Amino acid sequence: MADDLFAAAAEDRLARQAPLAARLRPRSLDDVVGQEHLLGAGRPLRSLIEADRLSSVILWGPPGTGKTTI
Repeated sequence: MADDLFAAAAEDRLARQAPLAARLRPRSLDDVVGQEHLLGAGRPLRSLIEADRLSSVILWGPPGTGKTTI
């Protein structure tokens, strides 16, 4: 049990020291804001990801629009 306590504390400390972008990055598709036309329920990109049929995709757009996050 002591190992779990110390591991949790170390993990928490690392999480607090992570860059802001890493701490705010969405953890799932449901956390992504916007892009509902692609990521909403039953939409193309979400369907491919959930069916594990996504081989490759080129995402194009200006910087800061979430291409890397998706």
